[in-house]
Amino acid sequence: MILSKGYGSAVFGVDAQIITIEVNIVDGTKFYMSGLPDNTVKESQHRIESVFKYFEYRMPRRKVVVNLAPADIRKEGSAYDLPIALGILKSSGQINALKMEDYIIMGELALDGTLRPIKGALPIAIEARKQGFKGFLLPYENANEAAIVNDLEVIGVHNLIDAIEFLDDKRVFEPIVYDTRENFFNNLNDYEADFAHVQGQENIKRAMEIAAAGGHNVIMIGPPGAGKTMLAKRLPSILPPLSLHEALETTKIHSVAGKLGANAELITRRPFRSPHHTVSDVALVGGGGVPQPGEISLAHNGVLFLDELPEFKRTVLEVMRQPLEERRVTISRARVSVDFPSNFMLIASMNPCPCGYYNHPEKECMCGSNQVQRYLNKVSGPLLDRIDLHVEVTPVSFDQMTQNRKAESSEVIRDRVIAAREIQTERLKQHGLHSNAMMSSQIVKEVCQINEAGKTLLKTAMERLGLSARAYDRILKVSRTIADLEGKKDIGIEHLAEAIQYRSLDREGWAG
Repeated sequence: MILSKGYGSAVFGVDAQIITIEVNIVDGTKFYMSGLPDNTVKESQHRIESVFKYFEYRMPRRKVVVNLAPADIRKEGSAYDLPIALGILKSSGQINALKMEDYIIMGELALDGTLRPIKGALPIAIEARKQGFKGFLLPYENANEAAIVNDLEVIGVHNLIDAIEFLDDKRVFEPIVYDTRENFFNNLNDYEADFAHVQGQENIKRAMEIAAAGGHNVIMIGPPGAGKTMLAKRLPSILPPLSLHEALETTKIHSVAGKLGANAELITRRPFRSPHHTVSDVALVGGGGVPQPGEISLAHNGVLFLDELPEFKRTVLEVMRQPLEERRVTISRARVSVDFPSNFMLIASMNPCPCGYYNHPEKECMCGSNQVQRYLNKVSGPLLDRIDLHVEVTPVSFDQMTQNRKAESSEVIRDRVIAAREIQTERLKQHGLHSNAMMSSQIVKEVCQINEAGKTLLKTAMERLGLSARAYDRILKVSRTIADLEGKKDIGIEHLAEAIQYRSLDREGWAG
């Protein structure tokens, strides 16, 4: 009997840590596992025994000690089945597994020895390359995902026998090859929804273009059927394309959450997440016994769309306030604190009143002014302050729907957005920022200078609308973006005037 050593990995947040899996067989009886394993890890003994019997290997009838190091980190999940099983077989002399210490090995065993996919294959592969491992042995369904990492030999296997034959050099397995750059550039900007399919709504398209150009949050207020959801779904198609770094970062989060599915590839389109209004705090922001990313992190580098905003529980909306400002969320537990990135654009929509027809040009609203105000008050002022553009959406008329004039495509709009973002990136590079929405109050003072006429206009608007200091900053940021779209160096009075009109919910008397 020999002491065997293998390597697996644990994922914390969106980063992985190498776990050493030591197996020793000594005089005595029973199976012992140390190193803070959870119940799922402990249950691997029963799965492994069943698999050994299926393939006619033997479980040693002596004392089997499995240690997962470092021992002070909690180990969770079923992905340690494969390295533990191989360690037992090697320690008992049933296999040689000479290459075992050169590879990170992970995989959940079914009772017939087949391997089920794991979560977090991409961050584990990144850590394996960083730590100088030759390769990564894992379930075949995860192989494409892990192969996104270059300069790492990725071996996808279907069952325990495949893994043994590879480690014993009894069969040749070709490493999975994934041309990350080619696949990234081939699938870039491949969106089904396009603004070319939207008739009318020119003012809303304009607001969406401004939002995309500056990375601003938007809320759309309008009656049912006015096209709020349709417009929101098209927003990712006009955002600047993901960079390779952003694509990897986004794919890592989805990998940790287990959202990539079988034969997953690099995410090349900006995410669009649209949780139902019954979503819980944990599902939206992240958390749980084993901290997992929530919807706001799954929308990282993309769009989070909250349809019917007042229908969400107030507590759910309030926990979003800090992530909206800091662009990350911290999940704290007694033993561990985990950070998940959450740099997303928030697009929200709502009806103007309970019946949905307040301010409708044709249909009569059945709600009293108190009901309308009470409905609007479901969304807190501090949350609305963090939303830069408030846009009123009106229904499209029959004439607009039936006209044959082709609307501007997403590609044309995206080109203008990219040009505006390049101006912002150049201006803000010393601060490490790339969009106007990310500017702090101090940076706003530096880069959003306005003339006396602009100051007078803004002062009047602030007094009449009763705007907060945060809303003041929002107007300046939006006006800076409008100027960038026009390629103007200075913020003009016309840019300020347009930005002010995107504060609908701040207007006195808007709700009667």
